[in-house]
Amino acid sequence: MDIKPTRIHDVLIINPHIFGDDRGFFMETYHARVFASNGIDAFFVQDNHSGSKKQTLRGLHYQIRYAQGKLVRVVSGEIFDVAVDLRRSSPFFGQWVGHMLSAENRTQMWIPPGFAHGFYVLSEWTEVVYKASDFYDPECERTLLWNDADLGIEWPLVDGKPPILSKKDADGTPLRLAETYA
Repeated sequence: MDIKPTRIHDVLIINPHIFGDDRGFFMETYHARVFASNGIDAFFVQDNHSGSKKQTLRGLHYQIRYAQGKLVRVVSGEIFDVAVDLRRSSPFFGQWVGHMLSAENRTQMWIPPGFAHGFYVLSEWTEVVYKASDFYDPECERTLLWNDADLGIEWPLVDGKPPILSKKDADGTPLRLAETYA
């Protein structure tokens, strides 16, 4: 696997090696030793799988307690995946990184605990799977406002149209009012 840091060094882009022949392909999407040697020492406790139609935006979600690290990949379609640093002790606090993940490029993104996470669907239908390093706890879940001007996330909105949002995501909290990490 090729593992490279993003502008926010703790968020990593992972490109698995693909082994293909006339039957199809094989790739490792997770390897504990390889991940640990690249600073990812997470123990995963939950796998999640979502399907979404084009122009859906999910996020920006995080848990204020039981913070989750997430290893995200796309098994069908394409998304713009975003991580926002919510660690006040980080030099990157309040900054974001985004990356295109697709079934075609098979790229993964590692988002460590302490970040809000969200994605925007670019294809007609997309299925996203991710491993989480802690269990989901609805009482601890928080939502950061996806279009907060203080974040300045450059979402690649299809035809400039507003995204399809859940009520929870539409009612997200701006960064200046959000609960964050130490």
